[in-house]
Amino acid sequence: MSRCTTVSRSLDEPVSGTAATATTWLLLEQPGPWGAKALTSSHLDPVLGRALEAAAEGTGVRIALIRRPGRHADPGRPAVRQVYAAHTVPGRIWLHSATTRDPRRLLGLDFAALGAGEHRSFGEALDGRPHRGDPLALVCTNGKRDRCCALLGRPLATELAASGVRGVWEVTHLGGHRFSPTVLVLPYGYAYGRAEAHTVKEALHGVQEGRVVVEGCRGCSAWERPGQAAELAVRSAAGEYRMGVLSIVRTQAVRAEGEILHREVTVGHADGRRWRVTVAEEASLPPRPESCGAGVLGTPARMDVLSVRELRPTAPEA
Repeated sequence: MSRCTTVSRSLDEPVSGTAATATTWLLLEQPGPWGAKALTSSHLDPVLGRALEAAAEGTGVRIALIRRPGRHADPGRPAVRQVYAAHTVPGRIWLHSATTRDPRRLLGLDFAALGAGEHRSFGEALDGRPHRGDPLALVCTNGKRDRCCALLGRPLATELAASGVRGVWEVTHLGGHRFSPTVLVLPYGYAYGRAEAHTVKEALHGVQEGRVVVEGCRGCSAWERPGQAAELAVRSAAGEYRMGVLSIVRTQAVRAEGEILHREVTVGHADGRRWRVTVAEEASLPPRPESCGAGVLGTPARMDVLSVRELRPTAPEA
């Protein structure tokens, strides 16, 4: 049976506009094996995992477990765990880090505030501080969630770490198994699909230079999927690759044509320029496996950019 990544590649499925959405990422180190739903099926206390899931629901915070690349025999409970929090919305982008011996301290976080870009509780609950090291590259490797993530993600994480790339972690889930290997780069929150080592290295180098690499980019997690596709389209059309200068001002549905929904996305630049991007949201055909473990074929939504138009300064928003 074909793997979901093989089918996706054969259908030339676009990766733009497919990133998981989260304004803030909260990452907790948890070595050892992971189950399909890692927060409650790993060696993390499942009661704590369920409590964290409940605390984060509806706040814009996405929680994931991380571990260092390599073999994952059970090492027992780690004495000290690494914790990261990253807010990805332009204008308030930050990445903070902390360590803790007791992961239950994460329940002291103000998840609503974290999702809105306020990091105070991260400092108060965990003694967190701004991260001074290299940007992070999170490679999805959870084979219990989807075998493609293990077959393709683990070798990528190992290759990156072995070649001296710092800031590489394995992560439990980034969505879009069929685009494996999938990678999230923090603090800016750009996700990549069908990633190769050279692409990840270039993306990390780009972060250090303050620029976005659009090759293989699925989008920025700060935006909903139509906004992800629109932002990348504006970058390509305007030749604007600087980090943090584009934002999604507005997204509205304008009309439906059968099963296709047309959305108009207004993309704003920090210098005052704006663009109107028309995105068609439609089902991907023919049906395909959205993951290797799926029992039925799916028709995942795809975001096709139909037009990019720069607005005159005097033009109204809508």
